Amino acid sequence: MSDWASQTADGIEKVVVLVRDRTVVPAQKVSRAIVYGLLAAAFLVPALILVAILVFRVLTYIPGGGAWLAYLILGGICVLAGALCWTGRGPRLDSRD
Repeated sequence: MSDWASQTADGIEKVVVLVRDRTVVPAQKVSRAIVYGLLAAAFLVPALILVAILVFRVLTYIPGGGAWLAYLILGGICVLAGALCWTGRGPRLDSRD
């Protein structure tokens, strides 16, 4: 009788471990990725803004340049970044077709 009880307990344990491995472990990985991604974004976005301000301020002190040169260079960088994002976009999924 004790052999039957231990086999039943082992079977239940195997099922619980299987369910945990298929549900909890992937959910933990996804939640960690989301948290670390948000944390990285919380640090990177202000850092990029501060770097852009720093570059603009440095460009305004170039002799013979002035503010228009800073606007031209940073505007060109933003246009190139936008063009890069535009070419990387996927096809539009329109349900009206």
